[in-house]
Amino acid sequence: MKKSIFPKLIFTACLASGLFSCTNLDEEVYSDIPLDEFFQSEKEVLMNAGRAYTKLQPYPEEFSLWTLTEMASDEMVAPGRDDGFVWDNGRWDELHKHDVSSNNKILTLAWEFVFEGISACNEIIYETEETDITFPAKEQILSEIKVLRAYFYYFAMDNWGNIPFTIDFTDKELPQQKDRKFVYDYIENEILANVDKLQIEPTSSYYGRVTQGMAYTLLAKLYLNAQEWIGEDRLQMCVDACDKVIASGGYTIETDYFSNFKVQNESSLENIFVIPMHSIYTKDRFYWYTLTLNDASRATFGFKGAMWDEFVLEPGFLDKYDENDIRSHAFLYGQQKDMAGNDIIIDGEPFIYTPTIANYMSRKKWEGARCCKYEYQLSLEYYVTDMENDFVLFRYADVLYTKLEALWRLGRAGEMIADPDLQKIRTRAGLAPYEISDLTDEEFLDELAREFAWEGHRRQDQIRFGVWGGSWWNKPPSSPTDKLFPIPETALSSNFNLKQNDGY
Repeated sequence: MKKSIFPKLIFTACLASGLFSCTNLDEEVYSDIPLDEFFQSEKEVLMNAGRAYTKLQPYPEEFSLWTLTEMASDEMVAPGRDDGFVWDNGRWDELHKHDVSSNNKILTLAWEFVFEGISACNEIIYETEETDITFPAKEQILSEIKVLRAYFYYFAMDNWGNIPFTIDFTDKELPQQKDRKFVYDYIENEILANVDKLQIEPTSSYYGRVTQGMAYTLLAKLYLNAQEWIGEDRLQMCVDACDKVIASGGYTIETDYFSNFKVQNESSLENIFVIPMHSIYTKDRFYWYTLTLNDASRATFGFKGAMWDEFVLEPGFLDKYDENDIRSHAFLYGQQKDMAGNDIIIDGEPFIYTPTIANYMSRKKWEGARCCKYEYQLSLEYYVTDMENDFVLFRYADVLYTKLEALWRLGRAGEMIADPDLQKIRTRAGLAPYEISDLTDEEFLDELAREFAWEGHRRQDQIRFGVWGGSWWNKPPSSPTDKLFPIPETALSSNFNLKQNDGY
C-alpha cells in the first residue's frame, strides 16, 4: 500500500509549502556550503529548515529515547529468551530494574538523539537568520524551529535534569551544565515568545510541523509536571494552555480510537503533532512489527524476513483493561489467525500469545502479548520496507486528559467531567463516561496507561503519580528519589563541565 507522499516529502527533507517537490530524501550537509552560495531562494531556505524535523525520526527505533523510557516503565519489557537471545548483556534488564549504567547503549543513543536534534536546530536557526533572503514565512519558520528546539530540551530536562545548554551555533566552547529550573524557564519563555507566530489552523500544508496546537500542548505538559520538575504549582497555567488548544477548534476526538494509528493516519483530526514516516524515505526508523512479533505472525500479516521477537507487553498490564475496553486490542494475545482467518497451528500446537511469562530469564517464544496498536500494513519486508504509519507524539485526547488531571488536582474536576469530547474518550473505548467519584489516583493513572500505552507517556505519568520507585512484575522496589537517568559516560568524558546526576 502506497501512501500519499505529499506530507512525507515536506518533513523528511524539504519542509515545503507544496510549491515544489523533491524525490531524494537523503539528508544533505549544508553546513559545509557557504551561505552565500547555498541560499539562493526561499525554496532552499525551507529545504534546509526541514533538516531539523528529520532529527525526530529515530524516536521510535530499537535504541532511542522512546525505548529508554518505555522499557523503564511498567508497560514494556524485553526478557531473556530461552534460546539465549534478547538478553544483550543485560542492557534491557538495567532499564527494567532502574539500575542503568552510564555506558548503557540505549541510554547513550537516547542522549545523542536529543542533543543531535538540539544541535541541528541551533545550526538551522543560525543559517536562517544569517541569510539575506527574505520572504513572508521566514519569521514563522524561525519560530517553528525555536519551539522544536525547546521540545528537544524538554526531552533532555525531563530525563536527565541538569543538562548541557547552548543555543549559540557559533559558540565553540564546551556547553555549561544548567540546572532544571534554568532549562524549564528557557522552554517556557521560548514557547511564549514564538507561539503567536506559528500556524494556527492544522492544515495539510503544516502536517507534521510545529503549530500553535503543538506549542500549547507542549506548554501544558510543561506546566502539568512543574511541581515535580521545579517544585512549583502551575496547574492553572496548565488548564489555560489546554484551553488554547481547545478553543482553536482544530482538533476533535476521533470516533475510532485506532484511526489515529492506521497506516494512513494523516486524516486523523485528533493527532496534533506526528513524525511522518515512509516505507522508503524514512527507512530503518519504524519497524515495530520486527521488534515485537514472533516469526509465526508472518502468517497473519504476510511479513517477509525474520521477526526479532524482542519487545513484549509487561505481564499484568492487560489487567488494567475492562473486558469491554477495545483499547486492549492494541495488543495481540490468545489464539492467532492467518490471513484467511484460520487458527494458526505450528507443529500440531495452536499458536497462542500468552500474556503471562513464566521465567524472566528464559521467556518462551510465544510468551508475552505483542503490540499491534499501529496498524500493520501487509507484506512488509524488514531491511526493505518500513511501516508508514506516522508516529504520534501529541493527541487531542492528551490535551483533554491533561486538563482534567490539572483540574482534578485543583479539586475542580466537576468543571470538565461532562465535556462531550472528554466523555467520548471513554465511550469510544466501550466504557461508561467517568463520574467524579471514579477519579482516584490509581484509576486515573490506569486510565492514562490504557489510553496512551506505548506512546512514550508512561514514565512521566508514573513519576507524577508517585509510583516510579515501586515494584512491578520482575522489577524490585527502587529508590523513589532516582527519577533521572545517568548522563552517559561518553558525554561526561567529552565535556568536563558536566557533573553526573546524584545517585550515579
